[in-house]
Amino acid sequence: MAVELKVPALGESITQAQVGKWLKGEGEAVALDEPVVEVESEKATVVVPSPTAGVLRRILRQTGDTVAVGDVIGEIDPGVSAQEPIRQPEEVRPAPPPAPVKVSPSAPPQRAASLAPPVRDTGEAPGGAPRLTPSARRLLAEHGLGKADLLRLLESAAGAAPSAAPGELAPVGPRERLIPMSPLRRTVARRLLQAQESAAILTTFNEVDMSRVLEMRDQFGPAFLEKHGVKLGFMSFFVKAAVEALAAFPVVNAEVRGESIVYKDHYDIGVAVGGGKGLVVPVIRGAEQLTFAQVELTIAELAKRARENRITMEDLAGGTFTISNGGIYGSLLSTPILNPPQSAILGLHKIEKRAVVGPGDQVIVRPMMYLALSYDHRIIDGREAVSFLVRIKDLLEEPGRMLLEV
Repeated sequence: MAVELKVPALGESITQAQVGKWLKGEGEAVALDEPVVEVESEKATVVVPSPTAGVLRRILRQTGDTVAVGDVIGEIDPGVSAQEPIRQPEEVRPAPPPAPVKVSPSAPPQRAASLAPPVRDTGEAPGGAPRLTPSARRLLAEHGLGKADLLRLLESAAGAAPSAAPGELAPVGPRERLIPMSPLRRTVARRLLQAQESAAILTTFNEVDMSRVLEMRDQFGPAFLEKHGVKLGFMSFFVKAAVEALAAFPVVNAEVRGESIVYKDHYDIGVAVGGGKGLVVPVIRGAEQLTFAQVELTIAELAKRARENRITMEDLAGGTFTISNGGIYGSLLSTPILNPPQSAILGLHKIEKRAVVGPGDQVIVRPMMYLALSYDHRIIDGREAVSFLVRIKDLLEEPGRMLLEV
């Protein structure tokens, strides 16, 4: 008996998702808990594992289909190897037509009608209008359209260009493609717009000399890798510096809730990373309790999950402050947008050697990085924002401060 492959629970308040890429094809063998298909919700892309070992018998929903939590999207034959052919149900042949029955003129009309050949379902309602599914009727109602509008659209589409590939709409013009946003991209767009509309966002900038951090990485990097099994990166320095600065300026770690301010005495730092389907912000929980090595290991694991689309709802939930590193893509300067309901976000940029004035007014070359702090001016004053960023600068230019807590 085939085992059903269902859409898993995707987190609180999420009831629908979109079928992503099928990692296995019909007839391919699957192991227990082996990834079979990606399902993309409005918050993240999750991989659906096989509930049993066997062969993927049937794919019931295609890439791009909208599905609900609990929907069956595939079937797996347990205990079947890929070499064994999967026996499909035998085709049900229609019964031969009944022999002609002579109907006397005196037969009741109802009886004569019952002997008439069945009407083939053409998918159209009486009058040529297409028969609509409940979801189609709901979609028309949401856009204030009727069947007459639908008929006009269908007539217009009859002369359009050939249909495009699955998940891609027909071209809208020469050398153009119209592709619907994924659920994750729609959510990112909505949240960014929400941040712009609901907060008074202001950005302040500073620059930091990264010489001491680079020296520490060069001096202790090999030993750090050998002992902890992970490279000593820049992000652990920034996470630890952010925790120290947030403790000094608690309002930067707070959030607006109604007409009140919620101050948080824990430091869950979100780290924006580019995943397989778009930007996600997994959270390093209790960052104030972690060592440099633990921070680096956590970031490495979260980044790996993001690339492989294995981020879970728990990885993304919460967060009191966010760090976004555009420098890895070559960004020199930017104004990051808040990650609601947080009140501040720290933007990092690429390290670039620049001429600066050093001791004795000598011009020297230093590896410099621009820092940007975007903040909600409703609760964070300019003095606090600038002081917070200066604190980050001081900690990074003298990393020993973080060890001595001074």
